[in-house]
Amino acid sequence: MSDLAMPGEDGYSLIRKLRAMENLKYTPAVALTAYVRVDDRTKALSAGFNMFVPKPVEPNELIAAIATLAETEDRFGQT
Repeated sequence: MSDLAMPGEDGYSLIRKLRAMENLKYTPAVALTAYVRVDDRTKALSAGFNMFVPKPVEPNELIAAIATLAETEDRFGQT
């Protein structure tokens, strides 16, 4: 899980680096962000995030997102 707006390095560059690493390229990743436009969602998913969760987020929504990715990982061995 990563915010998209971070000091020094944004979530987009972080996910690109992770996806370039052989041992992490299939690790489930959630973009958690205050950016809520459709373009922001598209950009995050295109960059390599599996899921986009806009802030503010309810704890149950966040838990559901993580559970969904974990279930997908269990079923397919990769997302």
